[in-house]
Amino acid sequence: MKHYIIPIFIPHLGCRHQCIFCNQQSITGRPTPVTARQVRTMIADRLAAFKQKRQVEVAFYGGSFTALPEAMQNELLAPATEARLQGHIQGIRLSTRPDCINEPIVNNLLERGVTVVELGVQSLDDTVLAAAARGHDCKSVAQAVTLLKKTSLRCGLQFMPGLPGEDWLSLLKTVQRALALSPDFVRIYPAVVIQGTPLAGLYQRGAYQPLSLPQATVRSAYMKLAFERRGIAVIRVGLQASAELDREGTVLAGPYHPAFGELVDAHIFYLMLAGFVEQGIAGCQEHLLIRHHPQDCSKVRGHYNNNIAGLQQAYNIAKITLQAEALVPRATLLFTCGGQDYLLNKNMINSI
Repeated sequence: MKHYIIPIFIPHLGCRHQCIFCNQQSITGRPTPVTARQVRTMIADRLAAFKQKRQVEVAFYGGSFTALPEAMQNELLAPATEARLQGHIQGIRLSTRPDCINEPIVNNLLERGVTVVELGVQSLDDTVLAAAARGHDCKSVAQAVTLLKKTSLRCGLQFMPGLPGEDWLSLLKTVQRALALSPDFVRIYPAVVIQGTPLAGLYQRGAYQPLSLPQATVRSAYMKLAFERRGIAVIRVGLQASAELDREGTVLAGPYHPAFGELVDAHIFYLMLAGFVEQGIAGCQEHLLIRHHPQDCSKVRGHYNNNIAGLQQAYNIAKITLQAEALVPRATLLFTCGGQDYLLNKNMINSI
């Protein structure tokens, strides 16, 4: 059964801090808060449009939901709670800050039928969090995750590589601490410079340099591989493309790309391709046949066929043939060269 999310955007509602990277109106494209009546209408309209049965989830995005007064939280949740009790939807998801989670708040969410809580964490390095004006520390994250994991609520973490003060060592620290917390899933959003944010001021003064697109791709690929190897789902990589973000002048700098997640997956496949060739197997330079799952075709080829062209040039391979085969598992490559077959999947990657 297909999964469908009904998104409800509540930009800046509940936010107690102006984080240096944040301009929620630009990210969501929504300048004003929603009302409970609008929430009810949006849910009813989306449900009425379905032609077949789906697994439906209502998701509140954009603000710090649990920082709102409890009465406002309950008012906004009421239409979703009602729809879930009636069996029209199966889940309710919301986003909030780790320092806006405590036992009374969690109990209220459970009473309202909430099923998933996502925490905007960004980093697990206190120096980076302070530089980003997050207003909380790593301890707050650990406490919130620990509390959520004692309940039936699923817990997700959102990370933002490339913030001021972060380097590779800082990122490694963040990933290792996140793995220790063992969230149910994560999202990865590399930092970009958005007009109207404090980060834009730092960038314009020359006090901050965002990651380049290749740098962000490599760091995000490392994070995705690390989480997935521990059984932690990575449900999104890169900001969701929108008319607002794509409008000229909104993103001043940084690794924004409408298909960033695809670039990350393509880089992971290139690591698999290059890793195999570097083993120096006989016959590889003459002709390399690469079989893959049909749904992985664009990721194997890379953006504008960059993976195959780069591999052929870097390793002086005379001929590369790609062949889609449904029997090959996803995220797996079956190489044939010198009359022998070799299988490689992304869990076998040992370098980035």
